[in-house]
Amino acid sequence: MFELEDTYWWFAARRELVAELVRRHRPRRPNLVILDVGCGTGATLGALEQFGTVVGIDRSAAALGYCRARNQRRLVQARGEELPIASASVDVVTALDLLEHIRDDAGASAEFARVLRPGGLLVVTVPALPGLWSEHDEALDHLRRYRATRLRRVLSSAGFRIERLSPLITALLPPIAGLRLVQRALPRRSGAPQTAFILPPAPVNRMLTELLRLESRWLLRRNLPVGVSLMAVARKP
Repeated sequence: MFELEDTYWWFAARRELVAELVRRHRPRRPNLVILDVGCGTGATLGALEQFGTVVGIDRSAAALGYCRARNQRRLVQARGEELPIASASVDVVTALDLLEHIRDDAGASAEFARVLRPGGLLVVTVPALPGLWSEHDEALDHLRRYRATRLRRVLSSAGFRIERLSPLITALLPPIAGLRLVQRALPRRSGAPQTAFILPPAPVNRMLTELLRLESRWLLRRNLPVGVSLMAVARKP
């Protein structure tokens, strides 16, 4: 992930979209405090620094080590459902492809609501469509893929007012779904599950990144019909 995160089409396009969503929906006050829960290897931390003070939280000491390699220093090792953060002290929380790793996703969402100030912003992304479940999900320690109804229910039960909820990565759904079907038809390889992260040739990677940027421009105005992922923008009342 550390080697791919800066340039790989999936990560790069998602990071740009999340930064734009934060720009458009963030609370209009100075010196925002932003919490990136499940910060991974840290590229998103740098993208969010333009909006204020960013703190990265991850349960993995190895992930935080890679964040330090990016010169990130405001880091906390903790679980998403047990945040060592004062209540009502944060303006923005991002949880990007995190909730699918947490058994109690409703409890984690309630923690996000607890640490946010009134009017605070939550931006979430999760993998969508349970029918796409594959070895890739197992390799990434996913517990589930989401339907929009479940994500809406989880966030609403935590007290959030949902402002946007839409699928992501629509154009690439057919080839990704086809790949998953082929993987299921083939004999399962021995050993640990393997992810589907494969860095394509640079021109293909650029093309895929630009394709998702076009989707993001549409998404900033209206929802997409179906996609490989889901995103939600929610507000603490």
